[in-house]
Amino acid sequence: MIEAIRILEVLAVIMAVLSVILGVLVVSSMLRRAFRYLPQLPSLPKPKQSKKKIEIKPKRRTENMSNDKANEGVTFNDVFMFMIAVPLVLLWVGFAGYVIFHGLQDAAVLDQIEGYTTLIAILGGPALLIIKDALDVWKQEQAEKTAFYKVKAQAVIDYNDAAQKQAQMIEATEQAHDHKMSLPTKVTAKKK
Repeated sequence: MIEAIRILEVLAVIMAVLSVILGVLVVSSMLRRAFRYLPQLPSLPKPKQSKKKIEIKPKRRTENMSNDKANEGVTFNDVFMFMIAVPLVLLWVGFAGYVIFHGLQDAAVLDQIEGYTTLIAILGGPALLIIKDALDVWKQEQAEKTAFYKVKAQAVIDYNDAAQKQAQMIEATEQAHDHKMSLPTKVTAKKK
């Protein structure tokens, strides 16, 4: 029992440190957003470049999409998940594993099993909700991927069908053209 109390004390200190880190991240995020609206200092003039013609490549849509994701930044929900939700789930799983491991080896743990199961249940409630939400998000991502691949596969099928039809049309046009070109020579040969 004393070992469990020491472990819980250590975990409480770790959670306190993590909450301080979370507070610092939230405050720094708020300060960053506040300083974003301050007037910008004028930039120094750029040095003159040689008269080489600089070719500007047009940006592709995918480059813009990846930059948009990078500009989103870290949200409060991201910080919450990594600073509170993830450690809570790990603490719950770790403590449950600890109780099971020591319960199999030490009879004193089995005498205090009601207290341990109560603590596991208290930690398990929020942890199970977090796990359920994470699984729901994962299922949604998988459904979106499946829908995307279905659309992509249909687009490939449509493209191949259109390319085949176009090739057949080109071939038919070439045959008709060759047929028309061969007809006048036969007609003029008969007239002579």
